[in-house]
Amino acid sequence: MRSSAATGESGGEEGARKDRAAGRRLPRRLVHLYTGLVLYGLSMGLQLRAGLGLEPWSVLNQGISRHTGLSIGTVTIVSGALILLLWIPLRQRPGLGTVSNVVILGLVMDATLALVPDISALAVRIPLLITAILLNGMATGLYISARFGPGPRDGLMTGLHHRTGRPLRLVRTCIEVTVLAAGFALGGSVGVGTVLYALAIGPLAQFSLRFFTIEGPGGRIVASSTPAPEPAPLPQG
Repeated sequence: MRSSAATGESGGEEGARKDRAAGRRLPRRLVHLYTGLVLYGLSMGLQLRAGLGLEPWSVLNQGISRHTGLSIGTVTIVSGALILLLWIPLRQRPGLGTVSNVVILGLVMDATLALVPDISALAVRIPLLITAILLNGMATGLYISARFGPGPRDGLMTGLHHRTGRPLRLVRTCIEVTVLAAGFALGGSVGVGTVLYALAIGPLAQFSLRFFTIEGPGGRIVASSTPAPEPAPLPQG
């Protein structure tokens, strides 16, 4: 009986310790999430101002913007919301990060474009493009490491992967090629920046994820494009 009681007390203390640790990590996770999303929107606006080609989804959003008269930030928000509707048949569940992604990226992108003027000098546009891509890689690591849910486009990719059984890399390639082709047909900007982004963003995001990894109760929590499960409280299982 004493042994069982001691075990119960030990388990309760361990659970309480984990709960306290999780509570201490929450502010840091929120900082990662919102800093990452703001920097991501900033990087999108800077890459557009560089005028040397956008990443695939921004190519599509820019093309739609040119035909609708809406700002590219507004189109980014609307398209993100519409993509979330595709999550329903894919049985994907949004999180705080998902909803925040939809709203913040477009708002920050429009704000960046309002503050940063058009640039004509190539000597400025090239460093601006490189800065934007580096910033995007860092932002990716920040907001994904927060583990509040993937962005709508990442969720679409992982949802199709799970539903079709196709390799994740193949699904992502098919989505981005389709989006890029549609955006280009609508007049979106494709150029050297598009190619450089495609080649660099994977290694940059991977490095950033490792750098911004948040410690968890069972060791280091490695972030992924899908939300990692939280430690379950002992009484609930």
